[in-house]
Parts: sequence; structure tokens; C-alpha cells
Amino acid sequence: MKRTFSGIFALAILSSCNNSETEKEISLNYPKTKKVDTVTAYFDTKVKDPYRWLENDRSEETEEWVKAQNKVTFDYLNSIPYKKELEKRLSEIWNYEKIGAPFKEGDYTYFYKNDGLQNQYVVYRKKGENGKKEVFLDPNKFSDDGTTSLAGLSFSKDGSKAAYAISEGGSDWRKIIIIDTENKKRAEDTLQNVKFSGISWRGNDGFYYSSYEKPEGSQLSAKTDQHRLFYHKLGTSQSEDEVVFGTSEAQKHRYVSGSVSEDDRFLFISARNSTSGGKLFMKELTKDEDELVTILDHENSDTYVVDNQGNNLFIVTNLNAPNRKVVTVNAANPTPENWKDFIAETENVLSPSTGGGYFFAEYMVDAVSKVKQYDYNGNLVREVELPGIGSAGGFGTKKENDELYYSFTNYVTPGTIYKYNIKEGTSEIYNKPNIKFNPELYESKQVFYTSKDGTKIPMIITHKKGLELNGKNPTMLYGYGGFNVSLTPSFSTANAIWLEQGGIYAVPNLRGGGEYGKEWHDAGIKLKKQNVFDDFIAAAEYLIEKNYTSSDFLAIRGGSNGGLLVGATMTQRPNLMQVALPAVGVMDMLRYHTFTAGAGWAYDYGTAEDSKEMFEYLYNYSPVHNVEKGTEYPATLVTTGDHDDRVVPAHSFKFAAELQDKQAGDNPTLIRIETNAGHGAGKPTKMIIEEYADIFGFTLYNMGFDVLPSKSEEEVKG
Repeated sequence: MKRTFSGIFALAILSSCNNSETEKEISLNYPKTKKVDTVTAYFDTKVKDPYRWLENDRSEETEEWVKAQNKVTFDYLNSIPYKKELEKRLSEIWNYEKIGAPFKEGDYTYFYKNDGLQNQYVVYRKKGENGKKEVFLDPNKFSDDGTTSLAGLSFSKDGSKAAYAISEGGSDWRKIIIIDTENKKRAEDTLQNVKFSGISWRGNDGFYYSSYEKPEGSQLSAKTDQHRLFYHKLGTSQSEDEVVFGTSEAQKHRYVSGSVSEDDRFLFISARNSTSGGKLFMKELTKDEDELVTILDHENSDTYVVDNQGNNLFIVTNLNAPNRKVVTVNAANPTPENWKDFIAETENVLSPSTGGGYFFAEYMVDAVSKVKQYDYNGNLVREVELPGIGSAGGFGTKKENDELYYSFTNYVTPGTIYKYNIKEGTSEIYNKPNIKFNPELYESKQVFYTSKDGTKIPMIITHKKGLELNGKNPTMLYGYGGFNVSLTPSFSTANAIWLEQGGIYAVPNLRGGGEYGKEWHDAGIKLKKQNVFDDFIAAAEYLIEKNYTSSDFLAIRGGSNGGLLVGATMTQRPNLMQVALPAVGVMDMLRYHTFTAGAGWAYDYGTAEDSKEMFEYLYNYSPVHNVEKGTEYPATLVTTGDHDDRVVPAHSFKFAAELQDKQAGDNPTLIRIETNAGHGAGKPTKMIIEEYADIFGFTLYNMGFDVLPSKSEEEVKG
């Protein structure tokens, strides 16, 4: 159902006599976005970039543009008649106690908990089984508005010290704070300018972390290229921290990380130039010499050490095993020619972990979890009996523990934590959330549909039981399709509201993801990236063909690489959907690699400088470059954060400016820019609820709903 919008800003509400339907017209007057004459030559093609100036996130001009866009956007969103109703219901359903799986460090058991609507989870602890619960860290006190979040927490081997990372405004740049766990007081100065880093302790005296040199220019958008691994010894200043890896040109990599084995014997170093594939090195920490041993000297696989028993290393790899396997090798000769299979590759993708003296091999079977338990001789002990069909995770703990805690969820089952007796193989519920949502009223089913080239693609469709297939159901089609990321079934409090409104939530497992291993991933990268868009388009066509919905009631949504997916799909097939919701998307495929760590995404995308063929391929689907004058695009709400330093907001700024300039129809093309927010991690609850109320309100309103669908049902029944 199309809505009509006039060219000036006004608001008119006309109620029919019987009040059964409300006609509402919200008209728009977009801010004028200036154009510049910037042109870049790629091979023999000159490409105009009229909104290049929006890349300057530090300019007053960009700041004023953001304010002007937000004024129009929020005036529109706040005029949707049921926005407040959605916000209220989201707050109601969100307001339940959420508890994370407990974990032991030193004399204490720690766990994360949110009372309901707290902006950030609080870390609690207790001593022993019957100890008194106390607050250990409360990130809600890090900042007044809840936008400073806890971004990592790691304990020394004896649990006496802790190092935790904080993110301010959603930035990927972190600070690391070190405290004595007994008195919770800061132990020394805060470490600054840490990015893309874990915290891995070596004994109780210090830890390894990673970062870049602070870039020149904007810290939010300037390119970061050489990652380094540092060792921080407690009691010394950060300026004295030893650079363990990344000092020379030969050691120059974009992503470097270090992890210490549980027995404190080895340091394992991963060095990568891309989000896929990396080298692997090790140091034996029990020896005085500073020798770096190479395990893998090329970047043709994703390989890491999951555990060791003395000199025997257990390595997870997809080298010559696209679905991954576990191999063993002696640390004295750790290179691939000496590897021996421990858990062999199967037809399903493997994600192993360890705990309590056992291996837990989690497999994805058509995106659904299956878990097997092995001993350290490689013998199958049992298949773990899971509570149902869905996603299970958390099968890992320390070697001395007798039990572990895992989570289970699917699209209609809120995440539930189970306590698992490792030796007996039995599970019991540890924490089941008390949420105002009844899973018994909803159902999920998996279908397989055919993409453009004949490939079968799985998709899980969730909705109310008894749904009438009449082509008029509001439908949210969500996708990602990249970077080996797997979309497995999981419950979303926000999506529960969508389902309550009679909405359909559909998630296809597109190529480019990791659901079927490296081959599935590689089928959606570089010159095969169009496969991902074709898979997504075919999912929409399936839902329409089977009468779940129609183009008038279809919305497409995705974030980051999924934002690219939405941008490419809506520019290639603008009439296929009524609403498009690209979030923090990669929209300028010719320049993405020039910002922050974007060059590391080249494994999936390729770059415009690689070759003329690669440039032309990117140019032909890049959302910013494929918005055409005179085309009617769907109602579009672009969302981003002004502090996003992973996918810089300029991508979204430029795409929105192109849409507003070239949109031929009356559908709104708006951009919602969250201030003091980044790529998404650590966003406070209040901000999340407000954003979802806007997204769902915008979507339903532009599908023609003047009252919420659930209210329409009540009127029909009443």
C-alpha cells in the first residue's frame, strides 16, 4: 500500500466517520545537501563523488547537516500515531531480569545481570555457593547517559587482578582499567588508545593486548593499518609496554592478537591482513629465549590453537578442510606436514571448545546446533541432548571444573541457561527468563528455496500459529551474507513485538555466510558477491510467491555488511519491497577500504584498485553509485551512529543524500543518525528501545497501517 507525501512539511489527520480507519499524511521537506565537483579516475572511468565532503566527520558543515537531517527525520517519526505505543510495549517486554552464565575466577563466581531496563549489564559476584551477592562492576555508573559500556573483562590466573575495557560512545577505541579484585580499587594508570584487542593474562603479573598507533586526522575515520601486540607488566607505565609482535615490515599486519594457553606455557599469536585467513606463531613462555616459532606461514586458512596437553597442541583449522577439523601436533614441530587428525572434518561446520577435561564439538546442521562430547584421546563420549531445535553455545570452561553452563535459544524461545554435568552428561535449567511473551503462540519452520543460479538456500520463517497466507502480512526479511558469519536461530526481544503485531520474521542463510563452511563463504565474495544479492532477492520472491506477503507488505533489513545487502537489493529491485532498512551499511564500495580498518574487508569485497574488472564489478553494485534519477525507491530509513568508527557514517550520509536527490516517487527517504553511538555494540537499552520503536513504526506506517496491526485484529474480533 503506497502512501502519498506532499512537498512541504505539514501534518494532517483525517478521521473517518466510523473511526475504523485513519488516513494520515506526513509531508517532507528534506534539507538541501550541497554538491561538490570531486571526481576520481578509476582506470579509464571518471567517477563523480558529489558528497565527498560528508566524509569529514570533524567539520562544522557535516555536523550541521546531521542536525538538519535528524530534525526532519525525528519530526516525521514522532508524528507516526502509534510510535509511543510501540515504545511502551517494547519497554514492557524488555523489562525482565536477564542473567548470564556464571564463571569462576579465584575464590569468586561472577555473572552478568540486567534487572530489566538498565542501560548496561552489571557484573555481580559471590564467594562460594552460598555467598552473598555483591556488585563487582556497574557500567551504568561509567557515564550519565549510559553510552560508556563494558567492552571486555579478563582475570589474572589466580583471580586477584582484573583488567576491563571500556568503550565510550560506541567507539572501537578502548581504554583498559586494571583493578584489585578483592577491594575493587584501581591498581595503576589506565591504558589508552586500545583497538580490536583481547586481554590475555600471563600468570598474575601482566597481560597481552593489541592496538594501532593513534592515526593522524580523525580518530573515527582515519585509516589504521599496522596492528601490534603488546605486553603490559603490572606496575609499569604504558609507554614501557613491550611490543611483542608488529615491530618490523615483515610483521606488518592489520589484525594481530595474542592468547596465552591455560597452563601459562605458550603464547599463540595470530597475524592477519584480512578478516579471513591468517598466519599463526607461538612462543614458549617457560623458556628464557625470545624465539618466535612459526606454525603457519601463509594466510590461506583460518587456524588457531584451541588447547594443549603439555607439548601436544590441539589446532582448529579449515586448511584443506572447508568445514573445519581439529588436528594434533607436537609443539617441537608444529607445522602442517606434522598434523594428525583428531576430530575429522564432516559435512557440517565444526566449532569446538574445551572444558572439564573434554572437547565439545558443536556442529551447524542447516544452521541448527548439534553438540558432541569427546575425550582427549579423540573418542566420542556422547551426543549432548539439547532442549530442542535451535542454537546452543557456551560449551567451554576451565579444565578443573566439573560443570559448565550453556545457553539455548531459537526464534521463539528466549535464551535459557542450562547447567551441564560434564561427566554425567545431564542438563538442568539454571535460569529461565520470566518474559511477557508466550512462545506457544508462535512457530518457526525451515524451508529451502531456489536462488537465481539453482542453488538451494535455507530460510527460517517465524510467525503466529494459524497465520493466514493472504499476501497481506507485514514481513521483515533480514539478511547478512558475508564474512563467514552464520545467522543461527536466536530470540530477539524487539522481534517479539514484531511477531505480536502479526508480523512475519524471515531469515535466509545466504551465501557469503559460514553456515556451510568456507566454500559457502567463498561463493559470495569478490566477483561472486552478486550471488548474495540474488539469494536475498530470491528469498523475497519466495515469500511473495507462497503468499506469505506481497511487495506492499515486505520490508528488508540488515546491518553493516547486511546494510550493503539492503542497499544493493533496493537499488537493483526497487519495486520488490515497500520498505528498506539499511543499518550502518557499507555503501560506497569504491572507497570503503580508505577508512579505519576497512582495507581488511578486501577478502570479501576486493577493492577498486585491484583490477579494472574488480572496479567495474564493485561500481555496478555499489549502492551509493547506483541510485538513479527518476526511479521510485521504497520507503527508506537509513540508520547509523555518528561515532561509528568501523563502518564510518559517511557511507550512510552519502547514500541518504543520493536517495533524497534522486527519489522519483513519494516514498520517504530518511536518515536517522544516533548521536554518541557507534556500530552497535554497547548501545544503552533506552537508545535501543527508541530505535526499534522508530524502525517498526516507520515500517508499519509505510505499509499502510494507521493503527497497529494487533489493534486492527482486536477491532475485527470485537
